[in-house]
Amino acid sequence: MSDRSAVSPPRRRRDDRLWQLGLAVGVGAGVALSLIGRRADRVARRGLVDWVEVETVAGRRLHRAPGGLAADELAATEPAWAAVMGRVVPCLEVCLGTRLPGIVERHTVVDRAGWAAANMRTFRHLVERLEPALVPSSATGLPAGGTIVALTNRIIATQQIGFLLGYLGTRVLGQYDVAILSAESTPGRLLFVEDNVRQVARQLDVPLDDMRTWIALHETTHAFEFEAHPWLRPYLAERLERLLAAFLDDTQTLRLRGLPELLRRARQSDGDLFTSLLGAEQRRLLHETQVVMSLLEGFSDWVMDEVGGQLMRDVGTVRARFEAKRATPRRGFDGLMARLSGLDLKLDQYRRGERFVAGVIAAAGVEAVEWLWSGPEALPSEAELADPAAWVRRIGRAVAA
Repeated sequence: MSDRSAVSPPRRRRDDRLWQLGLAVGVGAGVALSLIGRRADRVARRGLVDWVEVETVAGRRLHRAPGGLAADELAATEPAWAAVMGRVVPCLEVCLGTRLPGIVERHTVVDRAGWAAANMRTFRHLVERLEPALVPSSATGLPAGGTIVALTNRIIATQQIGFLLGYLGTRVLGQYDVAILSAESTPGRLLFVEDNVRQVARQLDVPLDDMRTWIALHETTHAFEFEAHPWLRPYLAERLERLLAAFLDDTQTLRLRGLPELLRRARQSDGDLFTSLLGAEQRRLLHETQVVMSLLEGFSDWVMDEVGGQLMRDVGTVRARFEAKRATPRRGFDGLMARLSGLDLKLDQYRRGERFVAGVIAAAGVEAVEWLWSGPEALPSEAELADPAAWVRRIGRAVAA
């Protein structure tokens, strides 16, 4: 064995300095990790999403997209859109047999970033409803190891929402912006994304004024559907609320049971990867919501056929080219994003809804269109959506009674 007293004084001093340095580094690292941990804990407590970063992520993608408009160019289009709405609204009022007060005044021409900002507010409202159940309060504290998980989830959610808004912001042409989950019954507003409308008009080789009219007609019909039928917004809101609640409960189930539960659901599903991840209650609520969305889109397409010829020089060409664009299969990255964002589902909603409304008219005449929005009890079931004559028989008996 070595005797420490045999070690020379210089070497002992060097060893002492190394030990002291190691201790200092260790203490410093501990302090740094503690500070980083506290900072991570504070960041994690700020919520599920960093909304400032969401806007930055979406903005980077949108600013790179071709065909963007400067603020003065955007403002210069407002008279053209006002003229379009001045033509669309009176024709719709005649077709639908009702006044559409306020819709002309509530339309807004936006660029892609403006659309993303409006929809970020909707996302934020939705996420903030989830946060109390998913983010611990400062009083309860995060569990051991939970800070890193919460911080990682926040980073991932922020990037996902920002990327999704950036992707959709280059594709949406118009939108009836209504806060479905809002407790208030304030009317929505119409958003027209001018740079995307111009881009699609060039792609389809149709006059810009016709493209603006086509989009205005479609979105103004959606405004009618919601504003003229007060039951519709609370009906959808209730299902979305219950869907969110079921999602939170189901997240706990999947976390506890893991892969076996996912495999069990996949075997019971119809082959759809998304619905295989949903519980039975979620699937039922989702189907009810999809039925309403199909009816909204199908009714809007019927109205466009009824009114479009009065407003556009060649509505047949516009519809044919627009339908061809809708039906073109998306491939690669664009196809993946279409599935993840629900754009493929929306195309199916157009088709199913349009077939249903056309079938109702074929079975009972145009007068039967008035039955479609008479109340929740008049909504078609999943089976009736594929069999409009069955819906006509059921609702016809109720009307006659």
